Amino acid sequence: MKILSFRYVTSGISALLIAGSLAAVAVYGLSFGIEFQGGSILEGTFALDRPQVAELSVAAKGAVGPSVIQPLGERGVILRTRFLTEDEHQQLVLALGSSFSESRFESVGPVVGEELKTKSLWMALAAFLAVVGYVAFAFRRLAEPVASWQYGLVTLLVLFHDVLLPIGLVAVTRHQVTIPVVVALLTVLGYSVNDTVVVFDRIRENLLRQGKGGFTEVVERSLRQTLARSFATSFTTILVLLALYFLGGESLRDFSLVLVAGIAAGAYSSVFLAPTFLLWFAKRS
Repeated sequence: MKILSFRYVTSGISALLIAGSLAAVAVYGLSFGIEFQGGSILEGTFALDRPQVAELSVAAKGAVGPSVIQPLGERGVILRTRFLTEDEHQQLVLALGSSFSESRFESVGPVVGEELKTKSLWMALAAFLAVVGYVAFAFRRLAEPVASWQYGLVTLLVLFHDVLLPIGLVAVTRHQVTIPVVVALLTVLGYSVNDTVVVFDRIRENLLRQGKGGFTEVVERSLRQTLARSFATSFTTILVLLALYFLGGESLRDFSLVLVAGIAAGAYSSVFLAPTFLLWFAKRS
């Protein structure tokens, strides 16, 4: 059974996943952390039993207004509020009771948060463009049946797929977009490029060796030669990330979740999606 014989089915699956991710972002939106929208975060533990979330919410609302309460472990808690002054910060700590012990307090102003959001978008755009330029340069010796810049364009399309799917997952699960999530998305970019370039590099080698058969046969042969390596590498990486998700603590959960989704999407797209785009460009040449 040829791998490329499934390309129309896999392309349809990718189209549905992309549409679902876009719909999730449109319907649910993205919830940004205090790093991007401004606000305060207070983390601490209770020496005695932790009060119920409803009780904590009432206490915090009476001191500083509405807040988001997130239990942490057996006695820990994280509170996210609007931007607090130092006086308001102390009022909140007092409202939580004498058994509460503060371990972390951070505040980010709305101006700083908006600036960080803008810089993150520019950083992601720069990473996309750098990847396209690198791939186009690396495959400059190839002109037929697919030009080097088309390899770069295919890589860009695959990266869009691999990054959008984790973003859709973040929207559906209502996780916040924080600095670790942005770092995870940028890591997905690098990992996805690595998978895709491995496949492209084998296609280039087989083309330069002037192997028998047309371009479709060369792509099929290249996929068979790299399939086991690509999936074995991605599978072992995902196993480590799953361990990190379940055992690494609350602070690493969003980071590892995005990486699991992105690396799985990258392993899938490098084998089924990228070659499909290459064949489409070859037929139009």
